[in-house]
Parts: sequence; C-alpha cells; structure tokens
Amino acid sequence: MKHRSPALLAALLLSAGLVACSSPRTTTDGAPGGASAGRTTLDVWLMRDSVSEAFQKEFETGFEKEHPEIDLKIQVQEWDGIGEKVTAALAGNDAPDVIEVGNTQVARYAQSGGLTDFTDKVGELGGDTWLKGLAEPGAYDGKQYGIPYYAANRVVVYRTDLFRRAGVDAQRIRTREQWVAATEKLDRGDTQGIYLPGQNWYALSGFIWDEGGDLAVETGGRWKGALDSPEALRAMAFYQRLQSLGRGPKDSDEAQPPQAEVMAKGQIAQIIAAPGGAHVVAQNNPALKGKLGFFPIPGKTADRPGAVFTGGSDLVVPAAAGHQREAFTFLKELTGDTWQTKLATAMSYVPNRTTLAGAVAGDPGAAAMAVGAANGHATPNTPQWAAVEAKNPIKDYMTAVLTGGDPRTEAAKAAQAMTTTLNSGS
Repeated sequence: MKHRSPALLAALLLSAGLVACSSPRTTTDGAPGGASAGRTTLDVWLMRDSVSEAFQKEFETGFEKEHPEIDLKIQVQEWDGIGEKVTAALAGNDAPDVIEVGNTQVARYAQSGGLTDFTDKVGELGGDTWLKGLAEPGAYDGKQYGIPYYAANRVVVYRTDLFRRAGVDAQRIRTREQWVAATEKLDRGDTQGIYLPGQNWYALSGFIWDEGGDLAVETGGRWKGALDSPEALRAMAFYQRLQSLGRGPKDSDEAQPPQAEVMAKGQIAQIIAAPGGAHVVAQNNPALKGKLGFFPIPGKTADRPGAVFTGGSDLVVPAAAGHQREAFTFLKELTGDTWQTKLATAMSYVPNRTTLAGAVAGDPGAAAMAVGAANGHATPNTPQWAAVEAKNPIKDYMTAVLTGGDPRTEAAKAAQAMTTTLNSGS
C-alpha cells in the first residue's frame, strides 16, 4: 500500500533510476564511505514520511550505540516510482541492505527470487504475535520474506457535536446494526448521517471479510474472483444500506473529492478514514478542532471489531545485499518491542504486533486503529493483485449496483474480470 504520512494514509498505491545504492563493503580508514575503521556500512531505504526526522535521528543514535560495529546509513525514498526502483535494485548487484516496501507489494518482489527468506527467523523476530494483515502479505509461496514494520487502518471519524445533538453515544456503538441505527438517527435535515462514496472498495472489503468471504480465492494454483459469492453479496447489500444514509457520490471514491475536505465544509456526521483524516478536516475548518472523535469500524457482533484492510509497510532484505547478518540485526531492533513502542508513540502508528496495542492507548485515533488492526486483513497474496487494482472492476461493480444494477449480474461480471486479470501471468 502507498503511504504518505500518518495524516494521509487513507488513500491505502509506485521512474526508474537508482539513487544512493550501496555495494557490499566493510570500510577501513581511507576507504570509500568515510566510516570508522572496521565498521560495516549498512544502507537502508525507508520511505518518505514513514518516520519523522526526530525519530530517525533517535533510532540511528540508539542503534549505533548498541551496535558500534555498524555505520547505519538511512536514505529516504519517494513513493513515486519506487516500484521500478526496487525492482531494478533487486535485479542488480548494487542493492541496499534493507528496503521498506508496502505490505501488499512483497509478493511482487518475492516472485523474482530477489529477496532473502526469513522463514527460519520468524520465531526469533516474535512472529507469533505479528499482525496478520502485515505478516500474511509478507509471505509468498509459504516463505516469509517481509518482516512487519508498522500498520495503519481505517476507523470511523465522527463529529462529536453532531452525535451529542442527536443523542448518540459513539462509545456504545459496537455492532453494525447499532451503527446503522445511530446513522439513521443522525441523518436528519441538513446533516448527513455518513459521507460514504460509492467506490470505497476498502470499506466494502472489510464487510466481505466480516461475512466470511474474500475478494478472490485460490484453488489448484489458479485464482478466481469472489465478488459473486453469497458472503460478498451480503456485504454489498450492507454497504448499499449504509451508503444511502448520506449523500456521498455513487460514482467516485474517497479521494475524488477528498472526503476529509468534504467533511470540513458540511454537516457530515461520519466518514470512514485513517485517523489522520481528522487532522485534514481541522486544517480545512479550524472551527472543528476538538470536535472530532474516533471509534473502530463495528463488527457483526459486539465481541469482535469490524474487519479492516491493513495498510502499512514490511521490511525486506535483497538476496544480493552484502551484509545479511547486519541487516538482520537492523530488522530485529527496529521491529522489536522497544523501537516499535517508540515508533507507534511518535508516529501514531499501530505497532507490528498485537501485544503492543497498549503503546498507543493515549492517542485516541491510534487506539481505535489498534482495536481494528486485531481483525486486519490483506488483499489476495499474488503478484497479479496490482494489476487488478490498476483496472479495479470492484469500483465499477459498486457504482453499477448503487445506481440500480442487479447485484448478482454485476458481481458476476466483476468477478470474471478479476479472474482473467489474476491468471494473466500464470
């Protein structure tokens, strides 16, 4: 998934030309790189806005204090064109030692054989408590290549003043039926109960997972689109019901127009977004500062939050990287409890493991994310999924149903389109 910053993750994605790559080397006095005698230079690519300058400096200082034999060089990369840049790095002999990649992109890179397999290190890295939505897409063909780094997901961002005026207590909304009942109560006069664009396929995916379905399934090495399954059809029916309780456009997604900007302009009680969306709302309408709250997307039953698409990043090590041992040391530090806790606090992220959810308890938005992250999912784990998103028949399907099309007919068409794309590379 593409990331911008904690405030803009809702868009959960990639100009050729390598920059600042490293070749395997251990520096000595007078050697290229300028490191101290005997220190190994470890080159790491992290993505723009995945960490703040302050956190990066703190981590570099702390890491080198604990591992004085390593000279850590973190280089920030831009999201635009990163797919081609990483592909070129993996195919060459001058790769960095560690690369941050979007969690749904790991399969694409692993397919080429260019990543280091960490399957035998999962236990040492605490993999038994990793978030499923980061760990599963980090695996390919039964092997673990991506190490969960951080997560973020959508929550309900709501207007506390409109909820109070309508007599709705957000903290008592635990199920989807309670959510609909509250939204119906909010959807009065000039107030929209919810602003839900017709093509928010991330939200629909969560409802499909709640129903026990999936976007696509694999059988015998071939993929089949599953939007026409009974589970997915029930999910679309719920989406249609919820979407009707506002005036969101039926033929566009949450980015066109940006839903946080729309919320800032009108009497909109709720949107489904990453918590950072609240910052955008307040920036566009300072009068709403302090009037925005968060709760996890409700589930079918009160004992489990609604399923969510887990966005975020994994860390991978190129097979051609010259410093495999030092790269593993870096992974172990940055994805371990101490630095995950610091990262979550500094960046309002969800830590990479369920046992650290309490680290963000003091941040209302991140705390709501952490609850949902426990029921996080990922898109189908195949290199061809990027091609599905490029065409995105899911969006066309949703618009067709919301504008009067027969759900079964439209779902079958979309499922077939997905099946064709998913198997085009096999």
